[in-house]
Amino acid sequence: MSLTPAHHLFHPAHADAWAHTLTTGIDHLTQHLGKVRGPSTGTPPELAAKLVADVDLDSPLGEVGPALEELSRLYLDDAIWFHEPGYAAHLNCPVVIPALLAELFISSVNSSLDTFDQSVGGTFIERHLIDWTAERIGFAPTGAPGQPLGADGIFTSGGTQSNLQAMHLARDQFAHVAPKRLRIFVSVDGHFSIQKAARILGLGDAAVVCVPVDEQRRMDPLALESALERCLADGLVPMAVVSTAGTTDFGAIDQLGPIGALCRDHGAWFHVDAAYGGGLLASTRRRHLLDGIELADSVTVDYHKTWFQPVSASAVIVRDTSTMRHVTWHADYLNPKDAEHPNQVDKSMQTTRRFDALKLWLSLRIMGPDQIGDYFDTVIDLAREVHDLVVQCRDIEVAAEPGLSTLVFRYRPAGACPEEVSRLNTRIRSALYSAGRSMVAATRIDGQVWLKLTLLNPMATTEQILAIVDEVRSTGAGLLSVEGAA
Repeated sequence: MSLTPAHHLFHPAHADAWAHTLTTGIDHLTQHLGKVRGPSTGTPPELAAKLVADVDLDSPLGEVGPALEELSRLYLDDAIWFHEPGYAAHLNCPVVIPALLAELFISSVNSSLDTFDQSVGGTFIERHLIDWTAERIGFAPTGAPGQPLGADGIFTSGGTQSNLQAMHLARDQFAHVAPKRLRIFVSVDGHFSIQKAARILGLGDAAVVCVPVDEQRRMDPLALESALERCLADGLVPMAVVSTAGTTDFGAIDQLGPIGALCRDHGAWFHVDAAYGGGLLASTRRRHLLDGIELADSVTVDYHKTWFQPVSASAVIVRDTSTMRHVTWHADYLNPKDAEHPNQVDKSMQTTRRFDALKLWLSLRIMGPDQIGDYFDTVIDLAREVHDLVVQCRDIEVAAEPGLSTLVFRYRPAGACPEEVSRLNTRIRSALYSAGRSMVAATRIDGQVWLKLTLLNPMATTEQILAIVDEVRSTGAGLLSVEGAA
């Protein structure tokens, strides 16, 4: 079907062209999925860049078929496929089908969630999901008996933006204090977005105090208490404490109850970064791991990690709706102060926003939260099963037991010094990517390189993940053999 210029606009008169185009795209992707044989093809960046740079954007192809064929060459042929069991690198999840159905409506209707008169029902779907998540956290709803103010929140582009907004709200709660005196406390394993937030907010790098962790890689409450006391003794002000519910490397969950109590004692804003561990809010078996999260002033939840939603879908949830005023600005042409309808832009750092909440809504309405929670429980079980088997390998060193669904390990042949082990594991990771059969992540602990399995595929089996570990071992042995022969 050849499209005329008039057919390119979404419109009832072009419904046949719209349906044909989408159906053609679904068929193309379905055929492509059948050909996928691993998480990657190992394409180097210079080749990927050249394929795209050679395209003349001033010369359109005119039809859907040729454009999709070109798309395969430029993107799909070398895309990273998170549904493949050999993918175990970053916090990327395979996505649930109801959320993909939602994407059809999100993009086609193209609602903007900044004001009521651009979204209508979408406004209230998002607000209801925020209330539902807040209730799972343990926050009182707005208007609850004895609670003149209650919980609130907003969908964001991801954990980095959610954490930034939380730190923005915390800072403005201390607007009476000179910014150079404010301090934010986070564990040494906390997410780097806290440091970025401090820079963006004009607090500077020195504002972030990294607190030591215990043997389970959790923020040490005693060390935090000492750091808070030193802060006060130095005439500084503890603005916020950021607890992590699921660190990126170890999946560690800080002791939220004791840390929340310290925040109350020292007048600090208590933020819980649950971008990774927030999926436990839907777990029927492990919700207790988040006990104490209800003490938080704000919480970050990434639905596009452990809720198995497509990017992007995150939220920042606050205990007290009045704190959202710190990001409010009224514009007469958009959200005047005397507006009769609720406008979500009043609570958002963004103006135009996609209706990303619809993905979670349809997932909950079709699947239900228990199924989502079971998916997360499944990958946590998987990580622990793999850990118990891998620790028996004499040439594999494991850094710690998995807190959630990550496992930090490395290939360490007998007699190799730490520097040699770091170089070798860096080469192993590159070799695995180039081969295309499996992908692992890398990190550093005390300056040394380690590999990491990040398991978010509920369909992956223990045998498939152990096969990745075996490939690490065989690749490492092969590299050593080549070096020895040279």
